[in-house]
Amino acid sequence: MTGAIMIDSGDTAWILTSSALVLFMTLPGLALFYGGLVQARNILSVLMHCMAIACLASVLWVIVGYSIAFAPGGTGWFGGFGNSFLIGIGRDTVGEGSTIPTSLFVMFQMTFAVITPALIVGAYVERIKFAAVLIISALWLLFVYAPVTHWVWGGGWLAEMGVLDFAGGIVVHVTAGVSALVIAWQLGPRAGFPSSVNPPHAPWMVMVGAAMLWVGWFGFNGGSALAADGSAAMAVLVTHLSAAMASLVWLVIEWLRFGKPSLVGLVTGTIAGLATITPASGFVGPAGGIILGLAGGLLCYGAVDLVKKVMKIDDSLDVLAVHGVGGATGTLLVGFLATTAFGGAGLAEGMSVGGQFFVQLTGVVVTIVWSAIATLIIVYVTKALVGLRTAADDEIEGLDFTAHGERGYNH
Repeated sequence: MTGAIMIDSGDTAWILTSSALVLFMTLPGLALFYGGLVQARNILSVLMHCMAIACLASVLWVIVGYSIAFAPGGTGWFGGFGNSFLIGIGRDTVGEGSTIPTSLFVMFQMTFAVITPALIVGAYVERIKFAAVLIISALWLLFVYAPVTHWVWGGGWLAEMGVLDFAGGIVVHVTAGVSALVIAWQLGPRAGFPSSVNPPHAPWMVMVGAAMLWVGWFGFNGGSALAADGSAAMAVLVTHLSAAMASLVWLVIEWLRFGKPSLVGLVTGTIAGLATITPASGFVGPAGGIILGLAGGLLCYGAVDLVKKVMKIDDSLDVLAVHGVGGATGTLLVGFLATTAFGGAGLAEGMSVGGQFFVQLTGVVVTIVWSAIATLIIVYVTKALVGLRTAADDEIEGLDFTAHGERGYNH
């Protein structure tokens, strides 16, 4: 559908701003957050991963990713190729029921396609081949992210069931978290894991990156309203409350457990709260935001120990524990907290709390299974093509120099 008269300038301005904010989450927010958490000899490799994935995902999204996710006329499982290379999308093209240019919707969704595979970087830092990063990220975007996006946001089978996922609890955080665990499991742990892994080399950088993520998340969640309206405003408010609450939860747990609350722990709680509120942000009220921050802080903290100490998998920067568990928690609780009793927007007409929970659970479980199986196949393909793990000597020297010929610090 075309016609510039349908475009609302206020909505368009807000989504333009939100697109910039979401890209800001990856570059530089996530890059600095992850970069500070690794050793000094690997900081540039992490920045390189985030930057390269942003470029690769952007091009793939326009070529075919957007079409797989959103092209009309597809099946409940797959969008098709009708909008490959954005065929049929012009300057004044506006989707049915939309008030923003379709080109802007493509751009906004592209920033989600950029950050989601970049989140997975945290699982494999300090020990993966750069060629493997590129191959895994490209295949994962096309065979995991884009199809799941279609299921939830592109009119697919989960959308038809009535799943609630405002800004990506399933689409972004569950997919990335589960896939991160599979890759970390196949890659194997860093040397010395779990007893003697070195602490983050730059906690100040972690905090700066987390602060950028926090600000950028307002575009991530608020922009998902696709309009400058009350839904966007409430999404921003509850996003902030959840982040603040989960940060305090993490701080208190560390204080009680270790006697000293850490800056890295505090801001890790921030990200857990942001991930947890994401699927619910457009549906819940302030009470829901605080409750989800509390739940996300507690469950994500416990998941860190579960993954590393019980499962003994070196998901290095806790992608599953923070993003996967957080996103799943918010997705499963949204059916309860979206009710008017908690100040939420209410469920769809005829939908009960129990019925909504079943839909949410179905979405989470199927996405977990699909992400795990598809990622495992992608890893095996990558192993066959270029291998997965760097040589032991390269890990000792650091990937900054051995993979990229540079060093982050001249000392």
